[in-house]
Amino acid sequence: MRIVIAGGHGKIALHLEQLLAERGDRPVGLIRRAEHAEDLRARGAEPVLCDLESTDPATLAAELAGADAVVFAAGAGPGSGAARKDTVDRGAAVLLADAAELAGVGRYVMVSSMGADAAAPDGDDPVFGAYLRAKGAADDDLRARPGLAWTVLRPGRLTNDPPTGRVRLAEHTGWGSVPRADVAAVLAALLTDPAPAVGRTLELVSGDRAVAEAVADLVSP
Repeated sequence: MRIVIAGGHGKIALHLEQLLAERGDRPVGLIRRAEHAEDLRARGAEPVLCDLESTDPATLAAELAGADAVVFAAGAGPGSGAARKDTVDRGAAVLLADAAELAGVGRYVMVSSMGADAAAPDGDDPVFGAYLRAKGAADDDLRARPGLAWTVLRPGRLTNDPPTGRVRLAEHTGWGSVPRADVAAVLAALLTDPAPAVGRTLELVSGDRAVAEAVADLVSP
């Protein structure tokens, strides 16, 4: 499969690209900086320069031609303000969905966040509140697109710990953490066998089920 990943130099994306390449898929990573290209090639991915904050749906759709699926794993990142949370975490996700529809790519997997909500309050951290609202609004937009076979994946607190290969994946898991490498493994599994997860919003934390078993355990709503 040819799988295009927005945010191709992100930590989850780099794990995912390597997993996909190792099993014989053709991962393509969208990146903003040319100096990141070699990191993707080292993991078996094709780098494509594309600034999701400045391109348009038609231009992006041309890069998606022939893809079997897209994954949104981009983010404004730490240190960014509320404005970029909206333009990247919401706006770029919506752009990717627009482009996927134009290109005829039916499968879209969103890497969201536990607690994402378009009406999330600011709480003690206005920027984090803006992040949750942006992610929630992007999720809402995707879920309103009947032409896409979508899945929204909402991990708990992300860590850089080594993968355990054991997770809890369900519509409601309770709060917890999960290594980024395990998130990537779940994404790869959802791209292999999408049927149980299409049209669903799923939470993900570390648990006691092997990744393949956790995906197989999903029961159609």
